[in-house]
Amino acid sequence: MRLTRQFVDFFNSEKAGGLILIVCTVVSLLAANSSVGAGYLELWNHPAGGHSVQHWINDGLMTIFFLLIGLELEREIYAGELSDFRNATLPMVAAAGGMLVPAGLYLLFNFNTATQSGAGIPMATDIAFAIGILSLLGSRVPASLKVFLTALAVIDDLGAILIIAFFYTSTLVLSNIMIALGIFGVLLILNRLKIHTIFPYLVGGGFMWYFMEHSGIHATITGVLLAFAIPFGDGGERSPSSRLQHFLHRPVAFIILPLFALANTGIFLGSNWMHSIGDPSSIGIFAGLLFGKPLGILLFSMAGAGLGICSLPSDLTWKDIAGVGFLGGIGFTMSIFITLLAYEHTALIDSSKIAVLMASTVAGIVGFLWLRKTLAKRMTSDK
Repeated sequence: MRLTRQFVDFFNSEKAGGLILIVCTVVSLLAANSSVGAGYLELWNHPAGGHSVQHWINDGLMTIFFLLIGLELEREIYAGELSDFRNATLPMVAAAGGMLVPAGLYLLFNFNTATQSGAGIPMATDIAFAIGILSLLGSRVPASLKVFLTALAVIDDLGAILIIAFFYTSTLVLSNIMIALGIFGVLLILNRLKIHTIFPYLVGGGFMWYFMEHSGIHATITGVLLAFAIPFGDGGERSPSSRLQHFLHRPVAFIILPLFALANTGIFLGSNWMHSIGDPSSIGIFAGLLFGKPLGILLFSMAGAGLGICSLPSDLTWKDIAGVGFLGGIGFTMSIFITLLAYEHTALIDSSKIAVLMASTVAGIVGFLWLRKTLAKRMTSDK
């Protein structure tokens, strides 16, 4: 399988970004529980322009992250793995299982309770971490497995975006929604008129973000909408979509996501923090990410293949899909992001973050060891 340059750039940037995220998370946890902990936590809650620094990162900078995800999704649909329906169906079916089964397991422990709104937390996959772990296996990883994981994670994040839009919204302000959608419509018209200068799209995106921010719908949705308004053209390196995607890779991987990790993983671990692991919400997160993700991804993929909806690439085995399923259990960025939307109480948010971090760590380790063993056996048998 021949990988496009854009895919390789995306994969490599996410690979490096995932390793940096690990460092930032460790630094943030250590700082929050050190002698400078109070000042460190206050830094992110410091007011700036009517909101906290953390708010500007989560609602502002993360919009750029979602813009990059949208651009990658657009490329996959028009010219990548998802452009061929037959190839697209496997990651699509797998992603569906990887969202529905974790949510179901979470609700098994939290249905009809005050924490049932957290069902979306274990549904997401962190692209940067998942690809970062897969990259540690080096050249032994088949190209089709890289593509499958990337497509799975992108579709997964699209699902998370839709969940945020439909289920994690406050009181809607219809006038602002209509203005934001009106701006989106104007940008689509510019696209149809073949105006390929990026500047008007970015200016329009800024205004669209402002009205979406005051609409009740989470402002980060703007990033995905803007991505599909920016002209894709022929998909070549000089197209507006490709140029912007290439430009955003490094700022997102090396600035935006690390800032998100630093601002949102500074959790103070009190003397009784271990007690929260037994709470229904934490159990639901553990069950969803550690068991729901691999089970959902593997079982739905096998069912899809059995029904003739999709097929397994010739160079992959179901053991490979199971291993990727565990990597799909690395929720981190998106799971923490949804946690902030699902809950209001600080203690519940912090305990859920701890559960996300612990479950993601275990899922990443299991996925890495699983794939290292299965891929090593295959290389030995091929010699």
